Amino acid sequence: MTRHDAIARATAHFDAGGYLALLRQAVAIPTESQRPDHAGQLHTYLADFIGPLIGRLGFTDQRILPNPNSAHGPFLIATRHEGDDLPTVLIYGHGDTVRSYPEQWRDGLDPWSVTVEGDRWYGRGTADNKGQHVLNLVALEQVMAARGGRLGFNVKLLIEMGEELGSPGLRPFCREQAAALKSDVLIASDGPRLNAVRPTLFLGSRGAYNFELAIHLREGGHHSGNWGGLLRNPGTVLASAIASLVDARGTILLDSLRPPPIPEGVRAALSDIRVGEDPNAPAIDEEWGEPGLTPAERVFAWNALEVLAFRTGDPDGPVNAVPPHAKAVMQLRFVVGTDWQNLLANVRAHLDAHGFTMVSVGPARAAEVFQATRLPVEDPWVGWALGSIEASSGKAPALLPNLGGSLPNDAFSEILGLPTLWVPHSYPACQQHAPDEHLLASESREAMAIMAGLFWDLGEDGPAILRRRAGGA
Repeated sequence: MTRHDAIARATAHFDAGGYLALLRQAVAIPTESQRPDHAGQLHTYLADFIGPLIGRLGFTDQRILPNPNSAHGPFLIATRHEGDDLPTVLIYGHGDTVRSYPEQWRDGLDPWSVTVEGDRWYGRGTADNKGQHVLNLVALEQVMAARGGRLGFNVKLLIEMGEELGSPGLRPFCREQAAALKSDVLIASDGPRLNAVRPTLFLGSRGAYNFELAIHLREGGHHSGNWGGLLRNPGTVLASAIASLVDARGTILLDSLRPPPIPEGVRAALSDIRVGEDPNAPAIDEEWGEPGLTPAERVFAWNALEVLAFRTGDPDGPVNAVPPHAKAVMQLRFVVGTDWQNLLANVRAHLDAHGFTMVSVGPARAAEVFQATRLPVEDPWVGWALGSIEASSGKAPALLPNLGGSLPNDAFSEILGLPTLWVPHSYPACQQHAPDEHLLASESREAMAIMAGLFWDLGEDGPAILRRRAGGA
């Protein structure tokens, strides 16, 4: 059979309802990792759904392993091996979801049952992430059938059950299982496309570092009439401290929180990217952020310092008193090359130099640091993936050097040392993490063709890509 035949087989399987049937099974298992009483369901998803699915794909070595962080959900790793001389791809996904909050869903919708309404398939996990990794496994199965039971490459699979909690345990797990997960490239799907109609490839993600600024000046409040103008106000001081870090238009003022100049390859990749054009997107503030950058460059190639929360006194019940303390939670979203490791020390030195010695600096409680990652756009895998996606969809895909948000991609790129290719199958208005989460059937059908073509091409071109990356012909 040919590449065309493999894609036709995959889309025919989609049209016959094969993918939808599997998606219904996946969504029916309530895998809310944020609920301790659902720990058994996390294991059930791996053992009773993923296990049989990949068993028929020839994954003969599959194991469900405990999380190094024993309070959180397990991992599944599996291997399908065809030959020692063939490339090996690592496929990743997460089977856990956020809380369902069924009372918030529209009448007629059940978060644990897929409801089809025209082009929309509703259900918790349809977009994030069950629908995405199940689609990839179905595409893999159809390519294998088209090749007479072979793929032309080896596959390793990693499914985690704690991504919605910040992937606790994933990084130590990857260190412990580095030999079992050893591969040549990661191909995975999560997050949204740039928009519903344009296939997208992203190569990493921005990092995220949450930290707290706080000031505690005295015990209790003091009457603002008797003491106003005599006592330092912690809210005023903290607001001024924040303003020394980021100005009134969102420009970062502390050099150590700014990224290096945007590489030319990244700037070129973003030259045709338009953000915020979906009907449900908020209007972009054109005068916000770093001057001289396009909106795409500001979100995909630059840093942003955000005030996530600010509190002093009681905003819901203010009294006529100078408050005793104030606190803010800040977040730096950052790209590759940012000195995030010394963030706290650099902010501390900056505040001291500007007279804010009374403001404390520390990491936000229970905050996970996501490292910034980005596969160079010049890597041979990138051009190969773009060409494959365009050949399957007939559309020029959007290339994002990194996602604007954060994923645990550093577990794969830094710990396992893999080039990382992410092909998302949802869209910005999919309402992931919210009531009425859904996939678009039309986009999913196109994604099935894209992934079938990508896996077919990997069997054809994988060895040559590895030689090019190694410096050979």
